[in-house]
Amino acid sequence: MTTIADFTVATNKGDELDLSKKLGKVLLVVNTASKCGFTPQYDGLEELFQQYKDKDFEVLAFPCNQFGGQEPGNADEIAEFCKVNFGLTFPLMAKVDVNGDNASPLFDWMKSEKPGLMGSKAIKWNFTKFLVDRTGKVVKRYGPADAPKTIARDIERLL
Repeated sequence: MTTIADFTVATNKGDELDLSKKLGKVLLVVNTASKCGFTPQYDGLEELFQQYKDKDFEVLAFPCNQFGGQEPGNADEIAEFCKVNFGLTFPLMAKVDVNGDNASPLFDWMKSEKPGLMGSKAIKWNFTKFLVDRTGKVVKRYGPADAPKTIARDIERLL
């Protein structure tokens, strides 16, 4: 059986991150964008991270430019935007595709584990969120309109 531990991703600094090192943590994996109507959710994601980081919770943000070209920047520009505008302290990953032929294998796997409405595997927009338990299994998928604070109860159950 596949878990998040079977994947390696790139950080926004270009380093490889073996996600097996995240086993034992509860993760919220999100595809993000800096110029989207949902971009203010960075505030809520940072609040969740601050609230639960000492209980082995982490947010992993994957910038994505597939939806309306709303993440045009390079890694440094994205990191600076997030730090200056939202004070982000959780990890930013390298920019990825979440749909299509060049989709990140991690996102392909998460979409197959927790399809969207009516069984759709495609991600419809920025700020789709996947909640991963301590064993590396995807337990829930949230749409872009689901505010981070509404996920707190589910996070608490897994902690």
